[in-house]
Formats: sequence, C-alpha cells, structure tokens
Amino acid sequence: MVDNGEEKLLAMARHIAKTMGRNESMADDIFQIFSNFDARFSLDKLSDKVDEVDPRGSAALHRTLKSLDRRISQYLAADHPIWADSADSSAFLDAIDELMATIRDWTPMARDNTVGSYLARADDLMHQAMFRVDEEFRSLMERGGESFELTRHFRNGESTGDFSFDSEEDEEATEGILGDGDGHQIPVAQPVTDYNIVIDALPSGTLSDLHEIAKRMVAAGFEKECSHAYSSCRREFLEESLSRLGLQKLSIDEVQKLPWQDLEEEIERWMKAITVSLRILFPSERRLCDRVFFGLSSAAHLSFMDVCRGSTIQLLNFADAVAIGSRAPERLFKILDMFETFRDLMPELDSVFSDQYCLLLRNEAITIWKRLGQTIKGIFMELENLIRRDPAKTPVPAGGLHPITRYVMNYLRAACRSRLTLEQVFEETALPSKDYTKLEDRAAASSSLSVQMDWIMELLESNLEAKSKIYKDLSLSSVFLMNNGRYIVQKVKDSELGSLLGDDWIRKHSVKSRQYLGNYLKSSWSKVVGVLKTDSGSLAPSAATMKEKLKSFNLQFEEICKTQSTWVIFEHQLREEARISVAKILIPAYQNFIARYQSLPELAKRTDRHLKYTAEDVEARITKLFEGGSGSGSGRK
Repeated sequence: MVDNGEEKLLAMARHIAKTMGRNESMADDIFQIFSNFDARFSLDKLSDKVDEVDPRGSAALHRTLKSLDRRISQYLAADHPIWADSADSSAFLDAIDELMATIRDWTPMARDNTVGSYLARADDLMHQAMFRVDEEFRSLMERGGESFELTRHFRNGESTGDFSFDSEEDEEATEGILGDGDGHQIPVAQPVTDYNIVIDALPSGTLSDLHEIAKRMVAAGFEKECSHAYSSCRREFLEESLSRLGLQKLSIDEVQKLPWQDLEEEIERWMKAITVSLRILFPSERRLCDRVFFGLSSAAHLSFMDVCRGSTIQLLNFADAVAIGSRAPERLFKILDMFETFRDLMPELDSVFSDQYCLLLRNEAITIWKRLGQTIKGIFMELENLIRRDPAKTPVPAGGLHPITRYVMNYLRAACRSRLTLEQVFEETALPSKDYTKLEDRAAASSSLSVQMDWIMELLESNLEAKSKIYKDLSLSSVFLMNNGRYIVQKVKDSELGSLLGDDWIRKHSVKSRQYLGNYLKSSWSKVVGVLKTDSGSLAPSAATMKEKLKSFNLQFEEICKTQSTWVIFEHQLREEARISVAKILIPAYQNFIARYQSLPELAKRTDRHLKYTAEDVEARITKLFEGGSGSGSGRK
C-alpha cells in the first residue's frame, strides 16, 4: 500500500508528465525517465494508479502497442531480407499476429477516445508491417522463380520424379524444352507433346513462406494487395512463356493486315500456345495459387484470374481478330483448325476457369469460339458468291474441265475431311429458307451440312450450264457438261461428300451424265447417220444418189473426226463410253450403207474413188476422238 507521502509524490509525477507530455507516448517516456531516476516512480506503481483511474485498461493497450512497436520496428528498419533468416521471419510473423489480435480484441471499445487513438496507432503500425511483408512477399516470389522443377504426372496420380537443372549436361539436354539458349535458366515452358506436366515454379519451402505471409495479409484486410503482389510477379512468367512459344503481341488491326501466308504461321503458333496454356501453364498457375493461398479461396481465385487474364485476353483477341477478318474461302481450313483446337480444349477451359472471378474470361472464350463457327459458315456463303460471280465469258478449250469445277470439288472434298466439325457448326443455325426453297424436301430429312453441300452443288451446276451456252458448237457444249458432270460425280463418290449427298444424288447425276452423252451423239452424229439412210420404199436409190450420199458422209465424217480429235474427255472410262456409243450408232449404219452401195450393179465391178473407208477404218478413226491437243485443259486433279 502506498503511503500518503509517496502518493503525493506519485501524483506530482503524473501531473508533471501530463503537463509536459504532448501525447500519451511522450507521457510514457517521461514516466520511464522518472522510473530510472527513482525506484519510487516505478512503472508498476504509476500504471496501477492509471488502471484505477481508467477501468477499461487503456494503459495496458498502450503498453502492448509500445512493445509491439519496438519489436516490429526493428524489422521494418532492417536493410536485409527478413526471410533470409527463419528465426527473424518467425518472430516478425508472431509480432504481426499479436498486433492483429490486439486490434481485434480492442476494436469493440474503439468509441472511447483514448482507445480509439491507440487503435489508430495500431492500424498505422499494421500498415507499415503489411508494406514490409508485401516487399518480402515479392522478394520471395522473385527469388523462388529463379529455380524451379518440372514434375511429370500421369493420370493415375503417380509421379516419375522431378527434373531440374543440376548440371551443365542437364541444361543442354533440356534446352529444347526450357531455357533461353544462353545458359540462363528461365522458367518458361516450350512446346511439348506430352501435356501431363505441371510446372512447380517455386520451391516447396518458398511456397510455405508465401502461404504464411498470405494468411497474415488476408487476415489483416490486405487481400487485394497480396493478390496484386502475387499476380504482378506471375504475369511476367506467363507473358514470357507465350513469347517463347512464338506468339506475338498483335492488335486486332495488325492481325487483319497480315498477309495470309504470315497469318497462317501465326495461327499455327497460336494453336500451340493456347494448347500449352490451357493444358500446362494455366493449370500449373492454378495449382500454385491454391498452394500459396491454401484455405483462402477468394484470394486464390482473384490472384489466379489476375495472373492469367492478360495472357488469356492476348490469346482470345488473336482468335477474335481472325474470326472477324476476311472470309475468303482459302481461310477455311486454318479456321477449322482453330475451331477444333478451341473445341478440344473446352474441358480444360471449364476446369481451369471454373470460379466466379474467371466467369467473364470463360464466357468470352466461348463467345469467340462460337464466332469462329459463324465465320466458317460465312466462308461457305462466300464460296457460294464466288461460284455465282465466276464469269461465263471464255469457253474452256476442247470442252475440258473448268477451273471452277476443279476448285470447288477439291475444296469441298478437303473441307469434308472435317465433316464432324462442319456438322457441329451447321447444326447450330437454321438454313435461310429464301435461299434453299429448291431443297425443302431434302432438308426435311437431311442434316444442315448435307443441305449446304447440296445447295453448293446446285449453284455449281447452274454456273456450268451457263458456261456451256457460250460454246457455238452444241456438241462441244455437251462434251463440256459431260466432262464436268462426270468429274463432279467421281469426286462425290470417293469422298465424304458421297455420304453427305446420298446415293440418290449420285444416281440422279449419273443419269445426267448419260443424258449429256446422248445430247452429244444427237447433235454431233445424228446428221451423219441420217446421210447413210436409204429409202425403204419400192424404188431403190440410184447409183448417183448413193454416190452423193457417200461423198457427203466422207466430208462430214472427216470434218467431225478432225475437229473432235482435238476435243478432250479427261476420264478414260467416259472417253471409251463416248467412243463406243459413237461406234454403236455409226458403224452398223455405215456397214449397211456400204453393203447396199456395193450391191448396185453399176457399181459392183468398178473401183470407186468415193469408197474411201472400210468399217474398220471408220472404227479406227473413232478411236482417235477426244485425245485432245495442247492447251485442251484435259488435266485432272
């Protein structure tokens, strides 16, 4: 018990401290001076009295904060990394934990002015501590990224071990997968064929330290700052990885201005980059986030989104630029590749971007994927326009294959190698009825892709019909249609087009091909065969009439053979069919005529200069038809 005289002395000391001290901290310093000067002014005695005066114990809060300030400040002032020494880092974190507990315990009494002022000081100290741990966090991220390991995981969960750069030989052996080729170890994934790889970009010890820091920063209300510190370091890794995979940072305008050959190469690099990103890089980043922010799901999701957003947008913007660019038909196949790559990566996309923070990225990816599908449909519309616009001005020499026929059929055959993808694309949108009125019955029982192909065939046939009309010779017009019609049927029969268009379509167009042959025979040989006919009446034709007929036949036959030997029928079987058909109608008629001719008495015993050909000669001349000449366009591919 303090006696009366000592009480007065203590009261005087408190009065002096209160008068001289501008704030509580200065007053405490004065108390400390008094205590060192005279044992009667011990802090216990002074503080006990304060506790009696202040039942809420703000002096205890003051002492706690003062102690914490001393402990924390020594680390804030340190000019070396705190986490270089495990004892320092542990002590620093313990002090931060105590500071957080103190703030938490005293916050309910913050309405008291004295407690409120102490808590303001505590908050300021917490901000300083968080600023330092933020620096330490970044430093650990950067130092930890200097060494890393690739762990190959099989789907059964077993691991074959770790791979690291332990020797010069190891580095050289793995240079094709990782590294910059200058002896520097760079944590970047290069194109690989086995995607069961996880990149552990930080050592396990560093991960544990980062996790401990992250827990404190999130608990202290610095979740966004912690996520920002984390993502700013990891973003650089992903951006460098994409660069090493060959993907350039191009704006939409730059992509659309690239020559097609250059753009094809960029698309190849893009497909590799997005595959590696969604199967290796992003899952590895997700795994890393989950380990650093274990138990802190909100911070983990936010950090992962912030890390991957820039790289994802770069990948998506490139795909979008291609999707909204030119729809020239030659672009179909690369865009199909992009569409299929996107489609095949959808499970990875859904898995990696599964949380609410990544919802916008996932939705944007799906939107651009669908936009690529719309582009594919748009390319087929452009193909239709190309067929419609192809002019019918200059006839193909010798009635051969027209370039538009060869182009369209080979194009469709190549496109149908991706039949499943095209069916997926075309099933999503109904066909415009105004364009497909001719195909309504077929459309009722066919896939949208089948109807699309049927429609293109219709357009191509109409175009060829128009082109056939520019030939002055009707026979050559028929040969032209026969050539192109047979080519179309053959290309359909031995490809996926056959199953899309169906057997009925093939039979219908095979009949058309025979009709073209019939038209050819009628326009070219009917008049010649007509010359060989003799009246069947009671009066036999005179020798003069028969001579005139034979003379006319010779002239017409020679002229046709001369002309049509320069024409071309490209396909061997069709060429033989045409020759046989000519022989079938001409040779019997010629044989009958010659027999009748030679039966005339006045001609029977005379050598007739008009009798130039035997039946064998005629047949021999027929076999020379449709051989074609130079520039006949008979080549078939």
